[in-house]
Amino acid sequence: MSEIFTGGFTQQEPIPEEGIAAALNVLRHGRLHRYNLAPGELGEAAELEQEFAATTGAKYCLAVASGGYAMATALRALGVAAGDRVLSNAFTLAPVPGAIASIGAVPVFVGVSDALRIDLADLGEKITTSGAKILLLSHMRGHICDMDALMQICDRAGVRVIEDCAHTMGAAWNGTPSGRFGVMGCYSAQTYKHVNSGEGGFLVSDDADLMARAILLSGSYMLYERHIAAPPPEAFAKVKYDTPNISGRMDNLRAAILRPQIARLAEQREKWNARYRKLEQGLKGTPGLTLIERPHRESYVGSSFQMLLLDWPVARVEQVVARCKARGVELKWFGAPEPAGFTSTYRHWRYANPHPMPQTDRVLAGLLDMRLPLTFTLEECDQIAEILRAEIGALHQYV
Repeated sequence: MSEIFTGGFTQQEPIPEEGIAAALNVLRHGRLHRYNLAPGELGEAAELEQEFAATTGAKYCLAVASGGYAMATALRALGVAAGDRVLSNAFTLAPVPGAIASIGAVPVFVGVSDALRIDLADLGEKITTSGAKILLLSHMRGHICDMDALMQICDRAGVRVIEDCAHTMGAAWNGTPSGRFGVMGCYSAQTYKHVNSGEGGFLVSDDADLMARAILLSGSYMLYERHIAAPPPEAFAKVKYDTPNISGRMDNLRAAILRPQIARLAEQREKWNARYRKLEQGLKGTPGLTLIERPHRESYVGSSFQMLLLDWPVARVEQVVARCKARGVELKWFGAPEPAGFTSTYRHWRYANPHPMPQTDRVLAGLLDMRLPLTFTLEECDQIAEILRAEIGALHQYV
């Protein structure tokens, strides 16, 4: 009988003991709301923002309710309005175009290369044909494109960049942290990301005017002086009467859980990458399988693993997914005709009226994706690679 993998692809590590203790302290004193502070108290949310700003090298940071809220707030802070066109990756997850559509703007999708990065040639063309002046760039599944080249294209065209770093917290391009190339960087603290508070997110920026608007948008109730990773008061004075409150603050309970996780982010990155490399090593040379090359300038966080069955018939890819699932290995397939769970593509987001993208469709049709939680051991990664290699190899002869 074939060996069965019994690990859980959605089972995360427990919250660090320091986070549990801090959360219990918040529950005991009852001051969960970020602006409900005792005399002389900074508050968990404000201290978390200061620590995350230091981690990324940003001047300013805002902790919010989710990564999706962070993106929508960044768009609003930049003045995006209903009917405006906003560029974004065709290969991303639903909250990214959702953030654009939530303010009445129109997503304009840019193609993906077979390296799973935004197609820079298509980006240049879409800038010209759409007239869009904002790019919401998704570093989807942790794959960072050539950011130097991308910023040159966008700067020449007067396009401002917001980075979606939900999968790249702790990653970098050529030594610059993810989220620090564009005017604003957005991050997620949802359970399946690199830190876990169930839901949550961050916005970072060096632009005082943008961050003042973002803090007011998040629902500061004119209590912005209680933010310690924030712009000076004069930045708020310019916009405080003209910026609506669209409440989406992070509370002190979630902030308490996150602070020790942010402190050990670099250590966690090395653990993820050890598992990623173990799986990559085990799959090298598998007939019919294309692995994704990681550029030397990219410092990644391997919390998930992607691979391609390029130009395989749909029925054969479906068989690979089904056979692996029968052996306990859960794969997400971006070529499926219908959205399933967390997995959907630009073709499914009909509210955006997407146009067909044949080269992108070719890549997505063969794209398999898998979580790599830190609850997996290195030995279990070897076992997963053996199962994948066996099932892909067994079907490759029929392609």
